[in-house]
Amino acid sequence: MVVIIDYNIGNLSSVTSALKRVGIEAVITRDKELIRQARAIVLPGVGAFPVAMNNLKKYDLIGVLNECKNAGIPILGICLGMQILFEKGYEVEETDGLGFLNGEVKFMDIDEKIPHMGWNQLHFNQIHPILKNIHENDDVYFVHSFMAECPNEQLVAYSDYGDTKVTAIAVKDNIIGCQFHPEKSGAVGIQILKAFKEMIEC
Repeated sequence: MVVIIDYNIGNLSSVTSALKRVGIEAVITRDKELIRQARAIVLPGVGAFPVAMNNLKKYDLIGVLNECKNAGIPILGICLGMQILFEKGYEVEETDGLGFLNGEVKFMDIDEKIPHMGWNQLHFNQIHPILKNIHENDDVYFVHSFMAECPNEQLVAYSDYGDTKVTAIAVKDNIIGCQFHPEKSGAVGIQILKAFKEMIEC
């Protein structure tokens, strides 16, 4: 069973539909016992970092997510769901994240148009199974105004937005974060989700 965490953040139906297209039947839930039974977890999200963290606290989900992380269960964070995997965010106010990935999430204080919205190429920083079905320079779809700064050893792929190197995929052990939206990234996004399926089935 794959669980999509329901914490009142973002459009869960589009993520569910995309997972179904690659043969993953996912359950949308905030039930802690179901989450503990998951073979993989998806943490979606659209909105503000502090709201997301406050909702996880409100629904008492931080403890069970830590349990699953420590048990080695794969966790995929998408967009805001990726950002809250990091140690700290600075949207609206300084807020502690889950700390599953190292680094911080800061406003994209750059010369380009913000939010960063549209299709950008993925550049590979290192080889990882999540990339196995796609090619260097494939395009994926972004919508965000904040970006993660992470250690190079956790940076799997990035995109160039003007002169800025945007963290696109970050990985640490069983934790995977995608700043872009695989579910909105057409055939490339589907191939990334297919690779995620292959990772959790092996």
